[in-house]
Amino acid sequence: MIRVLIVDDHPMFRDGLAGSLARLSDVEIVGTAASGEEALELAATMRPDVVLMDLNLPGISGVEATRRIATPATGDGPAPAVLAVTMVDDDDTVLAALRAGAVGYILKGSTGEEVAAATRTAASGGAVFGPGIAARVLALSTGRRPPHRDGGLTDRERDVLTMIAEGASNAQIARALGLSLKTVQNYVSRVLDKLQVADRTQAALRVRDGRAPLG
Repeated sequence: MIRVLIVDDHPMFRDGLAGSLARLSDVEIVGTAASGEEALELAATMRPDVVLMDLNLPGISGVEATRRIATPATGDGPAPAVLAVTMVDDDDTVLAALRAGAVGYILKGSTGEEVAAATRTAASGGAVFGPGIAARVLALSTGRRPPHRDGGLTDRERDVLTMIAEGASNAQIARALGLSLKTVQNYVSRVLDKLQVADRTQAALRVRDGRAPLG
């Protein structure tokens, strides 16, 4: 069961999203919040797997709330996956959300099926980008590092990178490639190191931009 916390200051949207996801057999809504402060409190007490985070919130911003939720204190266990859900689609907001630790970014205009799929992907450790978002992020992110093709990846490392770019979790990669979870973790670490990126989201962006070609 995927435990979900919904954060949005618009009651109609918040309640509608909660009602839509609550109908899914594999999702449990553990709380709803209308502010960044409330989101931090509920994230700490309810321990959700996924937080659907509006970025334009009163008080503590959604970006700052994302940063705090995505980097819990030592000993608090794994952090929830934060998925930004917002009307705002400007470039600065996209990058701010990802830099703060969001695993994905979709617009409020997304369908219920798209939000459900994004929630499941985030819960499984994958990265999520809604239509139109990835292109902007890619265009902005590529100037931060010098061109670096595939980093001398082996064939198996390319296989792993391909699945990372598709949003697969380590467990899904292990099953698909017939590897142990530990082996996949080692491959992921080597891929990130060779591509000189900080996390799997940046690695996926490199692939989608063509700067880490797979062929």
